[in-house]
Amino acid sequence: MRPSLSLPFRYRNMAHLPIPTWCWPAAVVLLTWGAVGLLQKLSTNYLSAESALIWLVVGYVLLLPWLYSSRSVFTYPTRSLVFTLFSAILNTLGAWALLAAMKSGGKASIVVPFTALYPLVVVAMAPVILHESMSFLHGIGILCALASVVLLST
Repeated sequence: MRPSLSLPFRYRNMAHLPIPTWCWPAAVVLLTWGAVGLLQKLSTNYLSAESALIWLVVGYVLLLPWLYSSRSVFTYPTRSLVFTLFSAILNTLGAWALLAAMKSGGKASIVVPFTALYPLVVVAMAPVILHESMSFLHGIGILCALASVVLLST
């Protein structure tokens, strides 16, 4: 007789667990950016960081008709557009720096996880700028993320 696997919950009850709507786009980010890390390393084996960045922008432009709503850009509040413009500038600078790190010999298995720690900046700045609270567990999470950098780089 085979031993049965005992779970701390019943499988049929899982159908009633609500999955937040933000979870689906976040899963797309996880999968697509996971593939991006590999593709960026492969591309910078043959292209300069600047050339790879140009093709990255071409990829953005190709998706614009599919992703952009029909609402005119100029109907949004100016403040939101300024924040978005600065975000785009910093995003482009960060993308170039990531590609430059890969091109200069950085291993994808180290560079990508290290650069993926950018949420630590958000977590550190959110209480000051966005007036969000940070708990003790958030602090522990930050320490774990920093420890992962040390473990990955050895």
